[in-house]
Amino acid sequence: MSPEPAPPPVGPRPVGPRPDRLALVVGTATEIGKTWTGARTLEALVRAGWKVAARKPAQSFDPGESGPKDADVLGAASGEAPETVCPAHRWYEVPMAPPMAAEALGRAAPSTADLLGELEWPTPAVDVGWVETVGGPRSPIAADGDAVTFANRLDPDLVVLVADAGLGTINAVLLSIAPFAGHRTVVVLNRFDPDDDLHRRNHEWLTARQGLEVVVDPEALAALITQHLG
Repeated sequence: MSPEPAPPPVGPRPVGPRPDRLALVVGTATEIGKTWTGARTLEALVRAGWKVAARKPAQSFDPGESGPKDADVLGAASGEAPETVCPAHRWYEVPMAPPMAAEALGRAAPSTADLLGELEWPTPAVDVGWVETVGGPRSPIAADGDAVTFANRLDPDLVVLVADAGLGTINAVLLSIAPFAGHRTVVVLNRFDPDDDLHRRNHEWLTARQGLEVVVDPEALAALITQHLG
């Protein structure tokens, strides 16, 4: 049976011209390497001469941990201020899903409409827009939405699914990719080691047996995203 097509985007739309290529990024779980993958991919795109913009509609974090936040990392790669990547009022200082973190801080949890209405793209349009969600496909990013909701509302050119390359990869990828039927999806095997037999077998299983698009490094992902640009 063919997958059902994704519903058309409805409701509030991002501000500014849509990027020529729009990628929506999700992980198979939290702490899987979405932001690292994003930064390296954006850097590869910039080196190749493409104009990029990164957006993270909401982010939560542990204020006791040192180091840059996701918006800092993505902004450093795209050449944008962290507050442009993620509006300052959507930084939640509690390590929970953003709507839970907002409530824990005594703030109103954002809706999908809120976050989409705050998503602003540069003028003139950039070549590649990069939207990073939170956690896995069904991790709440808004009080009424998750990465699947965002995919259906934004209708990206590509859904980027970041996965670990080791044990549990096949199960995690197949479960995570299922809700994105109707969207072109590419799997990124993060931390892929070509000398690791399990990593190689996971890659072969996903490509040869499941027929999925799989890349193992940010440079290959950047090339895939821009293959029809220019």
